[in-house]
Amino acid sequence: MQYKRFALTAVVAATAMGAANAATEIQWWHSMTAVNNEWVNDLAKQFNESQSEYKVVPTFKGVYDESMTAAIAAFRSGNAPHILQVFEVGTATMMASKGATVPVGKVMADAGAKFDPSSYIPAVAGYYTAPNGQMLSFPFNSSTTIFYYNKDAFKKAGLNADVAPKTWPEVFAAAKKLKESGHSCPMTLAWQGWTQLESFSTWHNVEFATHQNGLGKEGYKARLKINSPLHVKHIENLGEAAKNGEFVYKGRASTAQASFTAGECAMIQTSSGFYGDVSKNAKFAYGLAPLPYYPDVKGAPQNTVIGGASLWVMAGKKAPEYKGVAKFFEFLSKPEIQAASHQRTGYLPVTMESFKMTEASGFYQKNPGTDVAVNQMIRKVTDNSRGIRLGNYVQIRTIEDEELEQVWSGKQSGKQALDNIVKRGDELLARFERANGGK
Repeated sequence: MQYKRFALTAVVAATAMGAANAATEIQWWHSMTAVNNEWVNDLAKQFNESQSEYKVVPTFKGVYDESMTAAIAAFRSGNAPHILQVFEVGTATMMASKGATVPVGKVMADAGAKFDPSSYIPAVAGYYTAPNGQMLSFPFNSSTTIFYYNKDAFKKAGLNADVAPKTWPEVFAAAKKLKESGHSCPMTLAWQGWTQLESFSTWHNVEFATHQNGLGKEGYKARLKINSPLHVKHIENLGEAAKNGEFVYKGRASTAQASFTAGECAMIQTSSGFYGDVSKNAKFAYGLAPLPYYPDVKGAPQNTVIGGASLWVMAGKKAPEYKGVAKFFEFLSKPEIQAASHQRTGYLPVTMESFKMTEASGFYQKNPGTDVAVNQMIRKVTDNSRGIRLGNYVQIRTIEDEELEQVWSGKQSGKQALDNIVKRGDELLARFERANGGK
């Protein structure tokens, strides 16, 4: 009997000790797929193995808009994750979600963690910073739009494979030659609203929306300006190329990317974060280059707009858990971690130190074009090119997809599509202003 009592006491003690030594779990919801999902899992594994106090658990929760919706629902029911990856167009919505998040600057300060917002590339840090100077979310997979092309397809079409088209007239001329050489998909596009309206606007230094594209002091009053003559000319040029089979629309979001890595489409404009997929899966010679521009536009090219996502800290958690979040962000901020992630994925090295580290390593010389994204982003920005931060923008992106698809299928003109986007989008912006005006 005494032996049994001793054994039971030992079990209870061991259980208590195990509970005391158990790592604090940090739930991280994300939207990374394929090779980028592997990267996210590796980052968590690397952090977990570097210490024993905390365990980051990454969970794929669907594409960006799905994970954001799921997290908001989970917050309302008291089951939100500690960390949520939110794409850049959800920033204004997250900023307006009072009480649902904790500013990353506060999380880091409360934990006494090392965190210097000034070490980040200005265009990145500025986008995720509140008017009072406090950083709201942690820059994670920041990207920008770049141009990819199939060098083998260019050679077959009699084009110079060593020099990418620099201007839109050159892109359209190359698409025509590729079509004539028998290529079924000379050009395609991913994230069409981001690449052909947002980045197109900042790259040409033209206004996308009023109030500095929503980033101004009264950004909640912003209205769309994307039915200008330049925007109309561009979308109608793409519509004409679609009619001639020189531009082939492959679907929304990142759907078109698979057609490039498969060798089906010869040119694509999409995220710099697509590089990891291309470098691993493309079975042909490829090139990375800056976005094309219209040479008759004064001030072009300027700089491209930020894309990708940041990590938001959800409210309602315990102090020790926030300390774990801070430790994880401290780990992600290390220059060697940032540099390795940039080189692996094509996402921006979000700190200047990690950019310099990558440059010094000879990575850019060994992998031509991998510095394009950084060079497009570190130029001096203007009020038209700092970025785009609009309320209800997730829904506006859907409107852009719906209206542009009507152009690619020949059912409406570029002008009709852009006029419709402005009209429908402004209604959503007005609704956002009514809900958040002056807050």
